[in-house]
Amino acid sequence: MKSMIAAALAVATLVAMPADAAEPRISGPYQQDNLTVFLIHDRTAPGSEVPFMTLDEALPAGHAAVHETGDVNNLEVENLSKDRLLFIQAGDIVKGGKQDRVLSVDLILPPGSGRTSIAVFCVEHGRWSERGDEPAQNFASADKAIAGKDLKLAAKSEKSQQGVWNAVSKAQAMLAEAVGGDVAAEESPSSLQLTLENEKVASAIAAQIAALKDLAGANEDATGFIYAVNGKISGGDIYASRDLFRKLWPRLLESSAVEAIAARGEQTVALAATEDDVRRLLSTADGIDGRRENLPAGVTLISRENNEIAAFETGSTQIDGAVHRNYIVK
Repeated sequence: MKSMIAAALAVATLVAMPADAAEPRISGPYQQDNLTVFLIHDRTAPGSEVPFMTLDEALPAGHAAVHETGDVNNLEVENLSKDRLLFIQAGDIVKGGKQDRVLSVDLILPPGSGRTSIAVFCVEHGRWSERGDEPAQNFASADKAIAGKDLKLAAKSEKSQQGVWNAVSKAQAMLAEAVGGDVAAEESPSSLQLTLENEKVASAIAAQIAALKDLAGANEDATGFIYAVNGKISGGDIYASRDLFRKLWPRLLESSAVEAIAARGEQTVALAATEDDVRRLLSTADGIDGRRENLPAGVTLISRENNEIAAFETGSTQIDGAVHRNYIVK
């Protein structure tokens, strides 16, 4: 119900993202192997009183659905709940259907939204039928996300299907080398989702995130993070809701860990990311002229990009202020 959401937001209006005039507090570095994390803090941001649910929690509970359309680069998603906003994040992989897909834009859908179109890219080259006992017309889960700058840029900036396929293949090759074994699934060798579920990859991820997985829960005012791989800032995400960040943290951290695992062969001993590097990323991104795009359901996307950085800011008529900022260092 829109009135219920409005009432909740009246108690805790989402605040605008940090800008130069009010720099955020940054903590860290927190490090595990070649992955470094800095947390972004905002004690004024709202928490659980804002009624967000994420796609990965909504799908298995029956509060959301993702449908095939017959178009490889377009799916339909709907919010089936009665009183909660559905936050859908670009970069999430939906598993199943006729091919696994990666969502290329954020959406915020109101309760009872009906079917809403979303642009996607295939992350499983070749399959166009049901896989095993998975339904061919719907998607059952969204608990993985793409990893690596090449893949993220191909899906979000270049918007290139061939670029996505090339980046998936490259990521699989780098992960295979890093874990010392084949990571392609026999039932669908091109599936990035199944590669991320591979036993050796999953074990490497668990070891990589062991010291970092509780960071979001232990820092209640954290609203986002910036991460570095091999001592170089790679990107990150900042949200207007503390609760939304905590919900997404396991998947955000896992994606960052996958990138770090794949890049272990490129490690150097001299580089170390600093808080100044984080502030430089945020201020540089804020200074780039933005291009505004109107998406379904009253969602707006502002893209800022130069030769060094791609930054994406998602807003919505459902709420006040930006909901999500994503950064990718090229």
